[in-house]
Amino acid sequence: MTQIALFASGSGTNAENIANYFANSPEIKVSLIISNNPQAFVHQRAKALNIPSYTLPKEAFKDGRDIVKLLSEYNIDFIVLAGFLLKIPESLLEEFPKRIINIHPALLPKYGGKGMFGDNVHKKVIEMGDSQSGITIHYVNDKYDDGEIIFQASCIISPNDSFEDVAKKVHTLEYTHLPRVIEEVILEKTN
Repeated sequence: MTQIALFASGSGTNAENIANYFANSPEIKVSLIISNNPQAFVHQRAKALNIPSYTLPKEAFKDGRDIVKLLSEYNIDFIVLAGFLLKIPESLLEEFPKRIINIHPALLPKYGGKGMFGDNVHKKVIEMGDSQSGITIHYVNDKYDDGEIIFQASCIISPNDSFEDVAKKVHTLEYTHLPRVIEEVILEKTN
């Protein structure tokens, strides 16, 4: 069985959606949730889902040794960033080559990079007058939002949409596609 760790910095709606999707899977299990934020609501979701969750300080994400150690204790095979805001350290990239994926709330390469997350992205989409937005699921490398793209899905933005409207449309795409794409990537790598 492939063991997944989810990294999340906030509410954890994507983490919960992923955990529920794999709850009865004979092949894939969400075994661990890691956050950099002790106040993140993802910890409450993890508790309700009976999944161990840990908060690691920002310093732990600089060299990654403590993270690698924790992941090995849980026999983690694959990492999914589900609303995680810190850069992944080189040691983790080396330990999990092409086994760390991220979801970004825009159609990369547009609106990627440091500081481009959540509502910041949706506000930029509105500010630029874009007619579409969407999600990008990609492998993680040593730069923000720069790894090889695995999957994209788009949604139409109408001229009257607020950034909140864009966020709702993008969240719908995330909930619909992310668990399925994770499953496809893992099954392709393990079969």
